[in-house]
Amino acid sequence: MLIPHLLSEVDMKDIVNNNQWIISIAFVVTCLVLRWLCVRFVTRMVKDEENQHRRWANTITNITSLVIIIGLVIIWLSELRFVALSIAAFAVALVVATREQIQCFLGAVYIASSRAFSVGDWIKVGHHYGEVVRSDWLTTTLLEVDIDSKSYSYTGRSLIIPNNQFSTGVTQNLNFMRRYVAHSFSIVREADAIRVRDARLYLQDLVRDYCSPFKEVADRYSSLIEKRLGIALSVSDSNVRIATNDTARNVFIVTIFCPTQEATRIEEEITEDFLDYWYSVTHKLDEFYGPDQALDEVPEVIVSESHAANRLRPKR
Repeated sequence: MLIPHLLSEVDMKDIVNNNQWIISIAFVVTCLVLRWLCVRFVTRMVKDEENQHRRWANTITNITSLVIIIGLVIIWLSELRFVALSIAAFAVALVVATREQIQCFLGAVYIASSRAFSVGDWIKVGHHYGEVVRSDWLTTTLLEVDIDSKSYSYTGRSLIIPNNQFSTGVTQNLNFMRRYVAHSFSIVREADAIRVRDARLYLQDLVRDYCSPFKEVADRYSSLIEKRLGIALSVSDSNVRIATNDTARNVFIVTIFCPTQEATRIEEEITEDFLDYWYSVTHKLDEFYGPDQALDEVPEVIVSESHAANRLRPKR
């Protein structure tokens, strides 16, 4: 009984050694088919708005790649024994030839261990902003987001980032900006004969009116961020500051905490209403003041007709 058993083991080893290419191809194809079936199953079963199915698909892809690598090493292990005598030279050559790939692999290990981000997060790498759509052992794929110009929209470009950049540089997780963002913009006006303090009060009222529909939700979201970060923030508070630039012009700096997709629209409407107010005060239009009204009779803050409140602030 022992001899036939040994013979069967020898025959099996011979079969494996003589058909390594066929076994390797069959093993890889089997793994890829299983990966495709698992990804399809997850896509059908997991339905949500938090990119959970993409995260599962990305995890399945990475596990399959690792299994393929381990399986191929086991299949070709008998051939790899012949390089044992020159393992030092082989290792040096391998490290030199695959230095970038090794660094990328270590970067992937760093990402997985530190949990710096996951699929669906907004991140900043170097000077690039984007949403993570895929991450493997070598690269991370981003859908570029236009944050520099503060439109917070997708540009349509894909960024392939080598994983070694995550272990050698700074990575910022901007995921909280996907829903609400602390949006800042400036309104620059000439140094006209106008009460700047009253203009600032008007602009504060204008900002408060535009932010009031989502103020409660913004406060809850800000509290959630504070709880996760463990620090006190004031991002949900709207703010208007006054400054001057190098050309002696008035600069009104507005900061609002608003829905990301609404930031550009709110900025445009606030700017339009404030420019209407500024024009009405500096030119003393008949529709606001009447043809014979003196400058001293001009109200401190006059809301333009385009604003929803449509009211006057009396002198104090």
